[in-house]
Amino acid sequence: MGYFVTVEPGVKLYVEDINPGGHKTIVFLHGWPLSHELFEYQFNVLPAMGYRCIGIDWRGFGKSDKPISGYTYDRLADDIRAVIDALQLNHFTLAGHSTGGAIAIRYMARYNGFGVSRLVLIDAAAPRGFTKETANQLLTEALNDRPKMMRTVTETFFFQYITEPFSNWFIHMGLQAAGWSTAAIIILLRDENLVADLHKIVAPTLIIHGIHDKVIPFAQAQELHHRIRNSQLVPFSYSGHGPFWEERDKFNQLLRQFIG
Repeated sequence: MGYFVTVEPGVKLYVEDINPGGHKTIVFLHGWPLSHELFEYQFNVLPAMGYRCIGIDWRGFGKSDKPISGYTYDRLADDIRAVIDALQLNHFTLAGHSTGGAIAIRYMARYNGFGVSRLVLIDAAAPRGFTKETANQLLTEALNDRPKMMRTVTETFFFQYITEPFSNWFIHMGLQAAGWSTAAIIILLRDENLVADLHKIVAPTLIIHGIHDKVIPFAQAQELHHRIRNSQLVPFSYSGHGPFWEERDKFNQLLRQFIG
């Protein structure tokens, strides 16, 4: 079921809550500039296996409210904490893809991992996000021809072949975001890094990363593994930036094994 949670006055986030009676809970944080719909191929499978799957659209994206401000790691992590408090979640797995992984890292550092029993980082945009060159190119496109930008993002996202209907669906997902929030996150990924947060993570951490990732290089996953205690790195040999779809059966099985 879907509902909205107020995270600050005038700002509500959309939450998709599948199988609320599930025996173990996974909270999914999508990547930029997408939405919880990114995890369709997890939501199709994992709830039927007894898991409660919660997808959160961050502010500015998907079905959530789109305020003009609040696009910092601290505020985005605060938003996640507000949802966790509202739903009274505890002993859950936090899984973040790309920028969602970066937000998850800030949440772990800022709130001492409150409520999180396990962390999953999927092609996380950390400890750094975009290079200045990539960010500036994306920013120019976002502010002048956002549909073209979204097509470029889609073309570089996957290593495996995607059909035109799938590409159209993916592009539409990205265009649900506001232009200003799309641009603000590009700037965040260009100007901030999370190196100082990594040593504060104490929960068991699974790092999943496609070795053909053209968005966030695999070397960054290796750095995360080096800096995060009690972490394991699993390379996905046939994936780019989207192992949750490109190798979805392996991905879903690995999640199940890690969470138990």
